[in-house]
Amino acid sequence: QVQLVESGGGLVQAGGSLRLSCAASGRTFSTYAMGWFRQAPGKEREFVAAINWNGGSTYYADSVKGRFTISRDNAKNTVSLQMNSLKPEDTAVYYCAADHHTPWLGTTREYEYDYWGQGTQVTVSS
Repeated sequence: QVQLVESGGGLVQAGGSLRLSCAASGRTFSTYAMGWFRQAPGKEREFVAAINWNGGSTYYADSVKGRFTISRDNAKNTVSLQMNSLKPEDTAVYYCAADHHTPWLGTTREYEYDYWGQGTQVTVSS
């Protein structure tokens, strides 16, 4: 079992930046691949970014590639999402998730994640 708590969301103008963090507790953090997903009002939850257990592999949705960066610090049990050049369409609740099945790979598939945080709201104004 692992508990995930996101932080860092807020209101920002278009073109601005935010850094989301996800703190993990419970089982050994380094045995999990981690991911970020988001859900906008009226839309399904979608993949944003993922990272494998040692940070050697990262994956991004096309919509955020070049603007967002995922990273992790296994010593601090945290995963972060640096979001730059934010757009109004980035507005959503952002969720952190942990995958224990194939941590050496990382995954973009939502159904492969075992644990989820409660989410943090990101609002980008135009």
